Amino acid sequence: MMTQPLFSFWIDETGQDLIEYSLLLAFFMFVTVALIGFGGQSIKGIVSTSNSQLAAGNALVQGG
Repeated sequence: MMTQPLFSFWIDETGQDLIEYSLLLAFFMFVTVALIGFGGQSIKGIVSTSNSQLAAGNALVQGG
């Protein structure tokens, strides 16, 4: 008698994809925050080096 509603709740899959996509999004957000937090200085160094090399190349092309 009481097992039928519990069983139907157990096998019901409506909303399952929403939960899976939410968990996937949370995982990607966690990874993004971790990469920015731990790799921030490394990214800053790469951008700084690229910027200085572009400025040097531009000065060379401009004849300065």
